Amino acid sequence: MTPKPAILLVDDSPDIHTLLGAFLHSEHYDMVSAYSGEEALQLMNTMPVTLVLMDVQMPNMDGLQAMRAIKAQFNVPVIIITGAGTLDVAVKAMQQGAFDYITKPFDLHSIREAVQRAILSSFSPVHHNHAALTRHSLEETAFVGTSKPIQEVFKLIGLISTTSNHTSVLLCGESGTGKEVVARSIHAQTCHITGREAPFIGLNCTAIPDSLLESELFGNERGAFTGAMQRRMGKFEAAQAGTIFLDEIGDLSLPLQAKLLRVIQERIFERVGGNEHIPVMARFIAATHRNLQEEVRLGRFREDLFYRLNVAVVNIPPLRERKEDILPLAMHFLSKHNKRMQKSVSRFSDEALAQLTAYHFPGNVRELENMIERAVMLTTGNAVMPSALGVMLPTEPLPALQAQPLAQPSVQLQNSLPTGMSTNGQQPQVFSAAREQAIAKFEQEYLGQLLRRHRGNVSAAADEAQMSRQNFHRLMQKHGITADQFRGGYNVLP
Repeated sequence: MTPKPAILLVDDSPDIHTLLGAFLHSEHYDMVSAYSGEEALQLMNTMPVTLVLMDVQMPNMDGLQAMRAIKAQFNVPVIIITGAGTLDVAVKAMQQGAFDYITKPFDLHSIREAVQRAILSSFSPVHHNHAALTRHSLEETAFVGTSKPIQEVFKLIGLISTTSNHTSVLLCGESGTGKEVVARSIHAQTCHITGREAPFIGLNCTAIPDSLLESELFGNERGAFTGAMQRRMGKFEAAQAGTIFLDEIGDLSLPLQAKLLRVIQERIFERVGGNEHIPVMARFIAATHRNLQEEVRLGRFREDLFYRLNVAVVNIPPLRERKEDILPLAMHFLSKHNKRMQKSVSRFSDEALAQLTAYHFPGNVRELENMIERAVMLTTGNAVMPSALGVMLPTEPLPALQAQPLAQPSVQLQNSLPTGMSTNGQQPQVFSAAREQAIAKFEQEYLGQLLRRHRGNVSAAADEAQMSRQNFHRLMQKHGITADQFRGGYNVLP
């Protein structure tokens, strides 16, 4: 008999425990009670828990502190319960990793719905249940649909999850298509099939400088380098028998590629500065938006590593190739952000729907969600109108920046926007649309100027701009700019 999911309720009110205890038992869940964050952590160290329902306002350790401690130690979803006057705290909780939040006074239907969604996120159904996998991915906010390309992806997720952890997976697709969600779905399916919980450890290879990335992956011994005051566990070790997700693997440096190849082939590694051989039991899932075969041809990616990763390949289609999924996704994001913002936006106007389906979505599902979130924020009635989407919906994609000398941004912008005229010499534009276009043009030229000055060195350009490398790189991706356009053959700006 399959055990009932165990739900831990953390609240300092006995009345809440009485009410929810009776309700959850009637829903065929086992409920465990804790009256403080400290008690909750003690209980979770002694017994398995599927889901945590956490009040915010508690003495000593409040709900947000307890949630952070739980998320750091246990791989379980946390639903925050908050008073109506602490909505800002609930939003902060979502940013810090809460699965969802419920406001007081709550109705039992909202409790039932939130719990069901959280349980789905923890246990993926077996036997390749594509419909249920669609629901699970829906709750992960980025991967849902009924189109044929997405159904093929669902099939691959089901097949891969039945293989051993020694089978490496390569996820290919444009930025924003949902590669991490696919990785998490494979991980969840694998955990359910094997019947054991295991960590999902993710790392963006572009977010950490090479000088720190090796220690991040392998860990280090005390004294291995300046500042290494103690032994540190790396991602390979922390993943145990779970999943290691390496996002943007195509940006990994060649020396680290060689070390990663050895780990995947031999399934062992040593900490930086150490000699102990430590086994690797986790599955490797790598993701990239680059064409790795072309990167191999250009000498920027090791051919032997490519073939080690290229075992189980999942190509995730861009949103423009599955337009029938745009409206279901848009409705999901509308419901999600409408609920979070406590608004009454329930539908799109016909004109807004036509605008959505006509757009090319270069940023894919991530762009669509951001767009709907802003539209909900701007909408005052119950229907999203074209004006709420129009600022974010150019009819054509912005042209890619060509690698050629650029004028100073301030001069170029001043000359490119004559008073009262649009940039194409047609009728005057709406101010907000003209402003967005001007900002985009400035960003393109500013990035190009910095990259040319530093001959395509993204880190140096980001340092001069006083931006993190990750944010600078995201801005480059937004405008279709690559560092290769500025490496070699171009004059450095003074």
